[in-house]
Amino acid sequence: MDRYRTFASYIRETFKEPLYKICIDGGFTCPNRDGTLSSGGCTFCSGGGSGEFCSDRALSIRDQLKQGRDQTRAKHRGRYIAYFQAFTGTYAPAEKLEEIYRPALEDPDVAVISIATRPDCLPDRTLDLLQDMNRRKPVWVELGLQTCHDRTALMINRCYPTALFADAVKKLNARGIRVIAHLILGLPEETEAMQLESVDYINALPVSGIKFSMLYLLKGTVLGEQFLRNPFPVFTPETYTDTLLACIKKLRPDIVVERMTGDAPRHLLIAPRWHMGKGEVLNRIRHEMKVRDIRQGSDWMIY
Repeated sequence: MDRYRTFASYIRETFKEPLYKICIDGGFTCPNRDGTLSSGGCTFCSGGGSGEFCSDRALSIRDQLKQGRDQTRAKHRGRYIAYFQAFTGTYAPAEKLEEIYRPALEDPDVAVISIATRPDCLPDRTLDLLQDMNRRKPVWVELGLQTCHDRTALMINRCYPTALFADAVKKLNARGIRVIAHLILGLPEETEAMQLESVDYINALPVSGIKFSMLYLLKGTVLGEQFLRNPFPVFTPETYTDTLLACIKKLRPDIVVERMTGDAPRHLLIAPRWHMGKGEVLNRIRHEMKVRDIRQGSDWMIY
């Protein structure tokens, strides 16, 4: 029996209510951009540091939270996840981080604080701060692994060794902080077998959630420009669905599947051009699950 745990069911079981995510730009940059490690960033990363769907960083954190509530008021009256999404959300001294996170920590409408960051941006003082915050309100840390293969990591200019990811996961877990791993499917020269090895790598660690994304080639990125000069294979709807479902089957069943695909800013998207709507992709994946159930006599247990 094929099974996976959905994010929606995890939220219902844990918080007894739906939670809506507000994407926040905390005003961070990244050591892979400011010259500390590199000035180019990861070759797939957009100029917005994956924060194109966040509020304007010129707004205060309180105003961004208010804007998120106002924009979702028609369809959501409950509490929220404050998601510090753009760039590297722990890349500042602990004293500055405390100031940035405080509005979300003190907001009664915020049920969870989720922070996207790099494993090389978690010094002990920052870990101590996150642990202290986690005693007051659930704190999740989202780590961009993308691949477990150091050769691919070098190619995409990730600028940290894979072993550092495992070390960060263990330190966060020891402090009781929930960890979500990010994987990108379809990185250049990676086979499906290599992508399944990245899933196995995550399975062996105390990771609680996973976000899958297909590789998007975006204008203004190094990888996007490389693709325009010398196109390489990208996913079709069929091959992405096949690879994703193979990864989910391989995934440890207690790990929550928090994302099966991401959103690409349409005005920046070079390829794959068929990916113009997240809802359409998700519908296709769910339909294929049902088709395979009938064809193979199996059953996806979604819990």
